[in-house]
Amino acid sequence: MARATATALDRSQSPAKTLAPVERLPHFPTRPARRESVNVRPRSTWQARALNGALPWLLPLALLGLWYVGTERGWLSEQVLPPPAYVYQTLVDLISTGDLWLNASASLQRVLIGFLIGSGLGVTLGLVMGLSKTVEDYLLPTFNALVQIPVLGWMPFALLLFGIGEPLKYVLIAHAALVPVTLCTLQAFHQVPKRLLEVGRAYGFSQRQIVTDIVLPSAVAPIFTGLRLGFTKAWLSLVVVELLASSEGLGYLIAYGRQLFQLDLVMAAVVVVGTVGLLIDRGFELIERRLNKGRAMTPGRLL
Repeated sequence: MARATATALDRSQSPAKTLAPVERLPHFPTRPARRESVNVRPRSTWQARALNGALPWLLPLALLGLWYVGTERGWLSEQVLPPPAYVYQTLVDLISTGDLWLNASASLQRVLIGFLIGSGLGVTLGLVMGLSKTVEDYLLPTFNALVQIPVLGWMPFALLLFGIGEPLKYVLIAHAALVPVTLCTLQAFHQVPKRLLEVGRAYGFSQRQIVTDIVLPSAVAPIFTGLRLGFTKAWLSLVVVELLASSEGLGYLIAYGRQLFQLDLVMAAVVVVGTVGLLIDRGFELIERRLNKGRAMTPGRLL
């Protein structure tokens, strides 16, 4: 027993067996980084502008190509959609005879008069509701309920009141422009930058000075946005009104061509309506961009 104990002590005091050193794996040879020579030439300013200007024309040109191929291959009947060459020739004839200018000038006169009436009333109504919370609480719910009725919904009442003459067209076009102008003008007062109002009150501005020196300059851009939307609505309602009751105008050309089954005349008038509306809208957009530069958009309450 003693011998076994001594043997155990000798084993515990004997040095541990040294393990054989582990050989390290050789390092994996690292490949040098591949240098890809990519010749990226910076795009010049005029190339970027040309590309940005060409992108919006891709879809119209593709649709025009499909129109041409469809009529040439017989996929589309001429009774459904006339070839582009017929529409172009009709446009040339309208320009040469002066009919296009006569009808376009009549439409522009109507839309301008109706838009001026509607936008003037819209800005005035929006200013009144924006300056007085009490007036807004009284008028805005009724106004929101009435504007849900489309322009054609007012046509029977307008015919009874104004007849079928020019006042009917002015009233309906003014109604179409009134709605967006009023709402955007009211929204402009609600989105006055809060910091400007606080600065005005800190300097002791009166309520009139806050309105004339802070609110109105800040609301110019949103009000102009409403004017742009109002003109778009007025232009659309003009065509609808002229389709129903008119003896001249671009809408009258569309209705006249439909009655005679001259679809080339219909398409020519549609192209003119779209082109004139697009040009006017682009003009409004350029002015709107200039007005919106550097505008603060932190909303605040006037009253």
